[in-house]
Amino acid sequence: MPLHAKSADGERLAVHTMTTKPLSLAEAAEAYASRGIGGISVWVETLAGLTNSAAKQIIDDAGLKVPALVRGGFFCAANEHDRQERVDHNRRLIETAAALEAEMLVLVVGALPGQPLDVQRGWVRDGIEGLLAEAQSSGVKLAIEPLHPMYAADKSCINRITEARQICEAIDDAQVGVAVDVYHVWWDPELSDEIRRLGETNRIFGFHLCDWRVPTRDLLTDRALMGDGCIDIAGIRGEVEAAGFEGWNEVEIFSEEHWASDQGEYLDKIVERYRTATSAAGH
Repeated sequence: MPLHAKSADGERLAVHTMTTKPLSLAEAAEAYASRGIGGISVWVETLAGLTNSAAKQIIDDAGLKVPALVRGGFFCAANEHDRQERVDHNRRLIETAAALEAEMLVLVVGALPGQPLDVQRGWVRDGIEGLLAEAQSSGVKLAIEPLHPMYAADKSCINRITEARQICEAIDDAQVGVAVDVYHVWWDPELSDEIRRLGETNRIFGFHLCDWRVPTRDLLTDRALMGDGCIDIAGIRGEVEAAGFEGWNEVEIFSEEHWASDQGEYLDKIVERYRTATSAAGH
């Protein structure tokens, strides 16, 4: 496929740079574009050694759009001074997101072992409220990403869409919404209702794709390629789209197995599985 050719639905397919962790930003941008992938969600680690302007030039040269800068957040800390430092760090990330013309900054909110989760969710709300002025002035949206309950102790005190939605409603600002990652929320018996409720207020900002391997060999770095696990990805995508979501379908896979493979062949599989394993007939 020639460089910059668009695959079917390629304008809505994006890949996170962490999915192809061995590739530099320049390598990833060229590889994505050559396969008709329209978007690149940039992890901050991929920007190491690059100025914002240099990174933006790489992305522009490949003809790609940036759905998201990943990841900000991590608001939870034991004292107010440390929490304020984390808010300040997120302000700088919003500046980076704006420089890359990213639609949103994805927030993995953090967690502090031994602290009540409801208290920590208050810290998260406070932290996001501290970023509203920058989000509004820059146009960068803030997308809260619930993480699977296995991460509740030390990575995220928000583990269901319910908690993310409640914070969005409490803040009540159009710049604050939710990133729905199938890996983290597929198990939730209230998932369909929560997706519908998010759609009623236009709060679905992002939609992340991968699969849950059975059996899972590692709870962080053994995510599966779409179709190689047990998640009803097509069903969830259908619900998200029925709720009004028209944004990017972002492939986000942490996998030691896939990182060790040929990244070109891996991307070819991602494009093929996006077509065959993530959408119901008629999409």
